[in-house]
Amino acid sequence: MTQLICITCPTGCRLEAELLGNSDVRVTGNACKRGVDFALAELTHPMRTLCSTVRIKGGMLPVRTDREIPKGKMREVMARIAGVIAEGPVACGDVVCGLAPVCEGNMIATCDWE
Repeated sequence: MTQLICITCPTGCRLEAELLGNSDVRVTGNACKRGVDFALAELTHPMRTLCSTVRIKGGMLPVRTDREIPKGKMREVMARIAGVIAEGPVACGDVVCGLAPVCEGNMIATCDWE
């Protein structure tokens, strides 16, 4: 039995979830079906958005992934972006670097930088 807090809506239900098979889960504590879907995803293939910073001339540029990435790849992605030095100017949403071959997606700027 795994305890989770559902993050799909503002209610924040406290869930107790048990994986019964590859695609079946028993969940208690959920106020809606989204809690079941969240628990299944969290137990079988947890995904996260990663926020961090990269170097840029004159400081540090805040960045994030442009999509959710596998939770198990977070350290590899952090190692991938550790040596990145962005070139300015940068607009919010610009791709700063790709994440291949670690996973699909890009790191994008979360603010403008001149």
